[in-house]
Amino acid sequence: MSDDNSQSPNGSSKSLMEKIVQAFSQEPQSKEELVDVLVDATDRDLIKQSTKQMLEGVLEVSDMRVRDIMIPRSHMVTIDISQTVEEFLPTMIESAHSRFPVTNEDIDHIEGILLAKDLLPYAFSKDASEICVADLLRPAMIIPESKRVEPLLTDFRQERYHMAIVVDEYGGVSGLVTIEDILELIVGEIEDEHDDTLEREIRHLSGQVYQVKALTELTDFNQYFNSGFNEEEADTVGGIVMHGFGHMPKRGESITIDKFNFKVVSCDRRRIQQLQVTIPDDHEISGKLSD
Repeated sequence: MSDDNSQSPNGSSKSLMEKIVQAFSQEPQSKEELVDVLVDATDRDLIKQSTKQMLEGVLEVSDMRVRDIMIPRSHMVTIDISQTVEEFLPTMIESAHSRFPVTNEDIDHIEGILLAKDLLPYAFSKDASEICVADLLRPAMIIPESKRVEPLLTDFRQERYHMAIVVDEYGGVSGLVTIEDILELIVGEIEDEHDDTLEREIRHLSGQVYQVKALTELTDFNQYFNSGFNEEEADTVGGIVMHGFGHMPKRGESITIDKFNFKVVSCDRRRIQQLQVTIPDDHEISGKLSD
């Protein structure tokens, strides 16, 4: 007499090969289908929401290039190699950064990277004013805008670098990228006591392009961008975008509303999570909330 749970010759109910075939019999054929599998697994409580978001972040990183996530040169905080400690220390304290590109005459000539911690041995020295910044510099990693983010993360880990200077095709400095920028794409925003709430929701990428959380209050969005979206129509910028589409958009879809272009960077079946916002060239923003 046979039954449905008949064992294979080696005594197990199913052979390893049978399990593998079963597991991949309906394997996703694209990244979009893989995301759908992750959403379904989350709906069935097979994985946590945080796990799904992290895996989606890994998928997003695989498509990105450095130019998509770099801090533009206009937002770089640098130190000139000719400055004394007394001259650049206020800049270091105000920015609260731990690493600073050191320039020679202009931003296109990067001499190296100064780590704030390398100044600690001189903090209580009477000779602090005589410190030669050039003697404390670490080598700068130089990468092109077109470099993919995924191999850059590998380079960071292998070379033990935390920051890279990004250059364009002519060798001019376009911006910089840190390992934290990449990790935030995967695990979400890494907040510290120096982060401003608004800055965590609205982030300048380059030029007229910004990354905005879909749950950003529409009032905050309007004040930051000097825009006039109807605050009675939706509470968040994501709501305005959803209303504009008229359906739940997929990652990569874009729409232009009142000359603002909104591109969906990440989403699931129920909601939009991150947006890439491109503002009109002639549009001036406040860049802050009113008091």
